[in-house]
Amino acid sequence: MHKRFFIVPALLGSATLALSGCTAGTTASADGGGDLKVVATTTQVADFTRNVIGDSSGVDLTQLIQPNQSAHSYDPSAADLTALGAADVLVVNGVGLEEWLDDAIAASGFDGLTIDADEGITISDVGAGAGHSGETTDAHTDVTEDEHAHEGGDPHIWTDVQNAETIVATIADGLTAADEANAATFESNATAYTARLSALDEWIRTNVATVPESDRLLVSNHDALGYFTAAYHIDYVGSVIPSFDDNAEPSAAEIDTLVAAITATGVTAVFSEASLSPKTAGTIATEAGVTVYSGDDALYVDSLGPEGSSGDTYIRAQLHNATLMLESWGVTPSALPADLQ
Repeated sequence: MHKRFFIVPALLGSATLALSGCTAGTTASADGGGDLKVVATTTQVADFTRNVIGDSSGVDLTQLIQPNQSAHSYDPSAADLTALGAADVLVVNGVGLEEWLDDAIAASGFDGLTIDADEGITISDVGAGAGHSGETTDAHTDVTEDEHAHEGGDPHIWTDVQNAETIVATIADGLTAADEANAATFESNATAYTARLSALDEWIRTNVATVPESDRLLVSNHDALGYFTAAYHIDYVGSVIPSFDDNAEPSAAEIDTLVAAITATGVTAVFSEASLSPKTAGTIATEAGVTVYSGDDALYVDSLGPEGSSGDTYIRAQLHNATLMLESWGVTPSALPADLQ
């Protein structure tokens, strides 16, 4: 999707509404009366957008996909389409993640500015496990490689925190183009939030570095952590669902191959995801004789969690995920810096 550098005039004139009610688990009213109406698609881009907007005057944010809801299977409601049709700005993840988006735009009549969060990010077109060495895991990769196909490549760009920093800058630039009156606030908020993201990246990098590379082994519910594992030099052995799309189903042969890979490499845990059923992950962990992380210990990957959960913001979700991985490798994480507490 290309960026369109024009703005539909605000529909409600001089009325103003400060951002409110836009936690990770809520959606702002589509008729809230804000001078600038912003719609964000996924939980992650909504959280990034929310941090850039902050307390900017006269900006109304609507989040479409709700906590623990899959971006792959999302189906916009009538209310979502109404909000989209009234929006001045649309913030999207891109890389083909929002497969429903073109139809939603056509149905809603949206004709505002689109901010593509993937702008300036190098997109991977292979699964996270594609580079894993060893005969057993190569067999797993060979079996599943064709199923990794996703229009545009791997859409899970936010899992690398440095990519998140780029996304925040892109969103700030787009919002500034849409609302120059709030430009200084957008820039200040983006700078402060990016500093926190930088501290997060450094904390993850420093702690992962304490683990011998041969022990940095990961198996998760679906192939969504490629950017994360590449950024932090983690060996991704495989996924329960060998696809970028969390709606895919593993075959019996793929399950057997993954169990064999876990046994051969010495993986100690299988991670489920909060937005997915842990049933198959639990079965594989049992067959391989390793621990399954599920329930409150599941990872937040495709979606952030509801308000009050340990994954209700991007930063909290990344800290939650990294902490569980470190603990599975026998490491007690270091104390968090003040910016992340």
